[in-house]
Order: sequence, then C-alpha cells, then structure tokens
Amino acid sequence: MNPALQVAIVGGGIGGLTLALALHQRGLSCRVYEGAPVVKELGVGITLLPHGMRELTALGVGEALAAQGIENAESCFFNRFGQLIYSEPRGRAGGYPVPEVGIHRGRLHVTLWRTATERLGADRVLADHQCIALEQDAERVTVHLRSAASGATRPPVTADLVIACDGVNSTVRRQFYPDDSVCFGGINSWRGVTYSKPILTGRSYVRIGSVQRGNLVIYPIADESDGRQLINWTAQVAQPGYERNDWNKPGRLEDILPIYGDWRFDWLDVPDLLRRSEVIFEYPMVDKDPIDRWTFGRVTLLGDAAHPMYPRGSNGAAQAILDARALADCLAAGGDPVAALAAYEALRSGPTARVVRTNREQPPDYLIRRVEELVGDQPFEDLERYITGAELQRLSEAYKRVAGFTRADVR
Repeated sequence: MNPALQVAIVGGGIGGLTLALALHQRGLSCRVYEGAPVVKELGVGITLLPHGMRELTALGVGEALAAQGIENAESCFFNRFGQLIYSEPRGRAGGYPVPEVGIHRGRLHVTLWRTATERLGADRVLADHQCIALEQDAERVTVHLRSAASGATRPPVTADLVIACDGVNSTVRRQFYPDDSVCFGGINSWRGVTYSKPILTGRSYVRIGSVQRGNLVIYPIADESDGRQLINWTAQVAQPGYERNDWNKPGRLEDILPIYGDWRFDWLDVPDLLRRSEVIFEYPMVDKDPIDRWTFGRVTLLGDAAHPMYPRGSNGAAQAILDARALADCLAAGGDPVAALAAYEALRSGPTARVVRTNREQPPDYLIRRVEELVGDQPFEDLERYITGAELQRLSEAYKRVAGFTRADVR
C-alpha cells in the first residue's frame, strides 16, 4: 500500500462515496468531486441486497441504513390477477448474515455523504465540482472542473489516479467513448411513493405481472408513526413501437392508470395506491452494451459509468458497491497503481457484463413471465399442473447466482 497515493473520485453518488469510505478504511487518500450543487434527499426507493449490505456493514454504515429503512422478510411474485406464484424468505429471514433493506434513495445518499464528510473531512468531499474534462500523462491526471450552480470555471486538480463514478451519462466515459449512447429496449417506467397501510406482512417485496402487460414492483421503505408505511412502487411497461418516454417531464397518472385500472385484489387496490402517490417520476428504461475496456492509463470507470444496467433486480447500486470493494482492495495491495486498476477491471468487467445481459433477458420477474406463458395469461387453479415449486425456486436462484448474492456468496 502506498499512503502517498492521491485518488480523485469524480462523482459523489452511491458508488463514489462507497469507494471513498473503502479507500479511507484502508488508509488511502482520496477526494470526492460531486457535480450537484447540494446533496439532499431526492428520489424514491432503492433495495440494498445482501451482498451490498455486507460491504456497507463492513464499512460501518449498515446498521444506520437498516435503521432508516425496512428490512425485507420475503419476496413474493404474483400474476396480474393477484394470485401468488412463488414466495421465498429474504435477508436474515432467508438465512443471510445481513439484512436486505428497502430505503429511500435520498436517505441512503445523504447518510453516505455525511459519513464520508465526517471521516475524510469536509475539504475532501466536495459538492458543486462538476468534471468537464480530464487529461493525463505518464505520472498524473488533471481534472478540469466548473461550478454547476454558476457555470464558473474552478481551478483544475491533479491526482495519481481518477475514478469515474459519474453515472450513466458519465463525462469521463464519453471522453474515451465519444459515440457512446444508451440502449432503449422498448420498456418505459414510472416510479412513485405512497403512504399506505402495510401491504401483506409489511416486510414484503412484491412483484406483480410482467412488462409485456404491465409489471409493478412494490416494497416499503419507511415506517411512519401513525402505523402507515411509505411504499415505493415502480411500474414497467413494454411500449409498442419502441417510442421512448421523456427523461425530463414528470410522470402522469393518466399514462399508467389504464394499464392497472382493474388490478384490485383482496390484499391490495393498485389503482388507489397509484392515485395517492406523493410524486410520480417517468423514465425510459435504458442501459448500455457492455464495453471491452474500462481502464485508460491512470483513469478507470466504476458503477453506472462502467456498466449501466436495467433497474430490474435492484442490482445497479449493489454492483457499484462491489466495484468499490474490489478496487479498494486492489489499490490497498500495493505495487503499481496502474496495474491495480487493470486488476480491478479484470475482476469486475465479466461479472457485471453478465448482470447487464441477464437484466435484459431473464431478470427476476422472468419467473412471472414464464408462468404467463405456461398458463396462457389466465388465472390458474392449480399452478403445479404447469410448473413445480422446485422449478420456480431454480429460476429465482439462477438470477441470484449471476448477480452474486446466493447464500453461499454472502458470508
């Protein structure tokens, strides 16, 4: 390990902050440059899967995050008629040593930001420092910055290494891949949060339907003092003609309510849940094709800058967290830091590419789509006539193996 090594982290999101905490824990020096003028609680929900929680717990923030969210006890799959297809225990209820947690993304982000600021120092975790370009020679990298708030140029900074954690629209990645663009597969999504009485156990992660006719993912992210919960929901729908929705406009209830208008079950009234949402955001579901190379001299990519993936299976954040652990370990091992970046890429590029492709082709809700195909998208009386519980479990475990969070993976 070289304690004099200076690492610049471009982007202070989940991946960048996790990397900063991991490097600090290993005695390595870094600074975080976040483009947003202010870091505050924004967005909706996110699920921290056990392999991600394992790493966050090792960094000393797992307990604080679990206290701010909801620990999932089960994962349930339903058809669009409200019939249970398959369920399984999750997190500690499923035998893992750490919980699986649903939490508001903003609370997760702010907790990581504050923790990094406390541990590294306020002068090392900087908002309103937007990377606009970088250049490097054999010894150093220079990062050019500006204020996102004012547009004013900031003094450039130099470092031994630069780690690009600046997301799906990464400025750093575009410097090496100037023709880079997102891939849209014809699936649009809407997200929101609703205050509601607990659904099922109040600790249930619920998937209903498939994207072909409308898919809904629902899970709680906070307990309220009046007995209600803050429920995160995500609607995903394959749109004919591959017409992509708009990144920048707010979501509209009237665009999705007709799809779910008759989804009234004895355990949930979906139209009521959607109507009472505090906010609705609209996004095209996009990813990028896996790339052959993340590392360019003293610069490498991490998280969504390296491998943006469909938000199916709650794996985007987890894979960024695993990237951070792998890169911190490679740098802490000492030796040539440029070789450490290459070693990190060799460890992580293959596994993340498999997750990207699996999220396109056989994500967790593939299990529901398979049942739809077998029963003809109709209510069933005896599912075992079409598919066994053992086969459904096999499909569920297959995704966990690709993503790296079977019980054998998380110890």
